[in-house]
Amino acid sequence: MNLTIDAIEKEQQKTDGTQFAVGDSVRIHTRVVEGDKERIQIFAGIVIGRKGRGLNEMFTVRRISYGEGVERVFPLHSPRIAKVEVEQQGRVRRARLNYLRTRKGKEATAVRE
Repeated sequence: MNLTIDAIEKEQQKTDGTQFAVGDSVRIHTRVVEGDKERIQIFAGIVIGRKGRGLNEMFTVRRISYGEGVERVFPLHSPRIAKVEVEQQGRVRRARLNYLRTRKGKEATAVRE
């Protein structure tokens, strides 16, 4: 049974994914289906966490939109994600950046370069 599951997971995993880490500023190109049309929508922000492994790996991206914090959780191997671009690499000393949620203004996006 496990061999069958492993084969299916290996088939669905992306191998050409861009390497990024927590603290990086990224732009995620997502495919959005509206009726019979499909378009690309970009969500840009800072990666504040990653969790899971294998096919179940997820990452959370946070951005400030009109003064309000917006977070979105993306499955790493989703077919809806067209590509992930790293705009700027950040240097952080922890795995989850939950402290950014309490910050306001420019310091909410400040991560060491």
